[in-house]
Amino acid sequence: MTRPLAFAAAGLTKAFDTVTAVDEVSFVVPAGKVAALVGPHGAGKSTVLRMLLGLLTPTSGTASVGGPGSGARAGRQVVGATLTPRGLHPARKVFPQLRVFAAAAGVSDERAEELLHLVRLGEVADQRIGTLPEGVKTRLALAVALLGDPPLLVLDDPAAGLDVRETAWLNDHLRAHARRGGTVLLTSRTLSTVLPVADELIVLDRGRIAYQGSPARLRRSHPDRLLVKASSPIALATTLASRGFTDAVMRPDGRLAVAEASLAQLESAASSARVQLTEITQEHVHPDQVLATLTHTGAPAPNYPASAVYGTYR
Repeated sequence: MTRPLAFAAAGLTKAFDTVTAVDEVSFVVPAGKVAALVGPHGAGKSTVLRMLLGLLTPTSGTASVGGPGSGARAGRQVVGATLTPRGLHPARKVFPQLRVFAAAAGVSDERAEELLHLVRLGEVADQRIGTLPEGVKTRLALAVALLGDPPLLVLDDPAAGLDVRETAWLNDHLRAHARRGGTVLLTSRTLSTVLPVADELIVLDRGRIAYQGSPARLRRSHPDRLLVKASSPIALATTLASRGFTDAVMRPDGRLAVAEASLAQLESAASSARVQLTEITQEHVHPDQVLATLTHTGAPAPNYPASAVYGTYR
């Protein structure tokens, strides 16, 4: 059965004077899914969210929000959103600020208190927002978004400032929301942050879509490899290909980069080809290295180690 669409963009474009921030972006997010808009600063992620929410008018194209629960429902909002900046008053205390938003949303103080504890802010309820770290503000903004029990969530950089445990909690919460039939569209500057939670990826580069699809498909196009020094890399590659391992690339330094084959399969192929292996190194491709190959805006990818010695044969 085809799922109804929760979010959709068709040819979405936004220009500010001579700068085109979003250029012909099209995507759909079915209900019950978690989708991530990913890209470096300036890629157009927040602009897309603001057009979906009706806060910006597209220069051309359309943006729509729908799906289950999109009709009028007493006491329940259709969309809950966090944007950047968070819209929190630095002089207010945490719980009073949440109560202000609760009153504006037409929900009770009891609901506000429930969410205060859900996002684990009970210990800082009486502290002023301006004195708190970014991760606390992020969690408070999430509580605001959840006040109306919305089926659709639009979250701009919801992991900003969170530590590893807080990010794991957030991912668990978003996955549970999707399992209940809710839908999430979030943004991130890194692939590594969203891979544990996203069903679909939309990578933006300078306002255009650079990749759209599942994390698994992206991973298949950028696999980990075994880097092999061999007495005859061509003979080894030929034998591997005859066994179905066709993704083997000769590197400029003479090493053969082999994808999908295990160490045992590589050794077996070398034995059959009567090729001597002198060194095998495992190359792990970090998700944010993949993102760097897809985009050109912002800072370069972190300097992750490209490989680690797997085994040496003498």
